[in-house]
Amino acid sequence: MNKLIRSLLTFGATLAVGLSLQAQPAVKLLVVDMAKVLDNHYKTEEAQAKFNETAQKVQEQLNDYKKQIDAIGEQAKDLAEQSRNTVLTAEVRSKAEQDAQKKYQEYQQRQSEAQTYAGNNQRALQQRMKSYRDMIFEEISKTVRDLAKARGATFVIDKSGPTILGISSVVYSDPAYDITDEVLKEVNKDRPAPAAPAAAAAATAPAAATPAPAVAPVQFVVPNVTAKPEDSKKHN
Repeated sequence: MNKLIRSLLTFGATLAVGLSLQAQPAVKLLVVDMAKVLDNHYKTEEAQAKFNETAQKVQEQLNDYKKQIDAIGEQAKDLAEQSRNTVLTAEVRSKAEQDAQKKYQEYQQRQSEAQTYAGNNQRALQQRMKSYRDMIFEEISKTVRDLAKARGATFVIDKSGPTILGISSVVYSDPAYDITDEVLKEVNKDRPAPAAPAAAAAATAPAAATPAPAVAPVQFVVPNVTAKPEDSKKHN
């Protein structure tokens, strides 16, 4: 009798576990390329344009610094030459030597100020870029979550990041489960209309030649993720 009861209890427990497993919904995975969405988000393009405009203004100021520094350097050079000119009196040469030393000190000081200005602005731009990138990522992530819920997904995997081996974390995925294009369509649905042809032509007119920039144009990147040009072709 006891053996029969134990058998019935075991059977009941097994049946309960089986029914519980059957009641669990099937796992549904989706994949998305977050780096591709970030690179092609219209707000990324707008942010890059604004930050590059700021970087250009900083570069213009650095160019002014350079002109001033070069002028001071020339003055120091002229005074140094006067201090060695034996045609001049000893008093004049001594005064020129003192003035040359002062100009050289001013030259070094202005160089230091220019380097500090460039460094501070570069760091400020990078911090602003990171903050804005994080904000855009949050917006993209919300869109991904909304689309995943609408499609009844259990998990969404980002396929843009490499593994420790340097390859994509998703070796293969059925295109039917890739929502990257859907996310792009959703985040870009509010893209402003393009500018009028005349304004666009003016905006793309070739700029005058300028010295090589010391403050490089900024670009939104995801460390170890954002695809190189040749990698983009592989994704597409």
